[in-house]
Amino acid sequence: MAYTVNKLAKLSGVSVRTLHFYDEIGLLKPAYYGDNSYRYYEEEQLLMLQQILFFREMDIPLNEIQKIISSNDFDIIDTLKSHKLILQKNLDRTKSLIETIDKTILRLRGKEQMKDEELYYGFDSEKQKNYEKELIDTGVVTQEWMSEYKDKRKHWNKADHEKFMNDGKSINDELISAIDKKLKPDSAKVQDIIRKHHAWVGWNPTKEKYIGLAEMYETMDYKNFYNSLDTRLLKFIVTAMRIFAERNLS
Repeated sequence: MAYTVNKLAKLSGVSVRTLHFYDEIGLLKPAYYGDNSYRYYEEEQLLMLQQILFFREMDIPLNEIQKIISSNDFDIIDTLKSHKLILQKNLDRTKSLIETIDKTILRLRGKEQMKDEELYYGFDSEKQKNYEKELIDTGVVTQEWMSEYKDKRKHWNKADHEKFMNDGKSINDELISAIDKKLKPDSAKVQDIIRKHHAWVGWNPTKEKYIGLAEMYETMDYKNFYNSLDTRLLKFIVTAMRIFAERNLS
């Protein structure tokens, strides 16, 4: 069965504009063009679009995706198996992080004992190092600030750690409540919550750097974290952060 670009957009959730763009850059060409100049897509293109979406879920840039899927040794079944392994690994880690969240909530409510080291179960230490490097490399924070921040946290006691975690949870809970109440990201109530978030991150980011932090939230691991809380939360907080930055920061 052949799909027009409009039908494929509806089927896949990928916008018509994006499909046109993929055609223009040679990432996903239609099977053929009709006499009316319409694009038509068949099974091969549908499967390739699925591959593109899998790679995009892993935050792989379009130019890298193009190299992968156009290589002579590209095999769609082998690649699907690889996607499955990565997703399973991420699922296992997400389950571990959710368990850590649940245990921490019970600990904060005094309902369960939890060893201090259990606060960090499920986190990937190498990824944490990469996050720090990315924050510095993208100019969101300076190396000097990161060193000072890490030195400061070395001296945090148990109460300091718990307050930081509890404050972060409270901010997310307030945002989820605002979503439930159908408040908009630009509403005064939501922007007051984002003001608390801006203070909570701890380094008083400028407009450019707070927007940069919002962009980082859209990468896979942050996406997994926010989706574990509420699938509506990521888009909401990112939008609200950008509005706050444009209105209040310089």
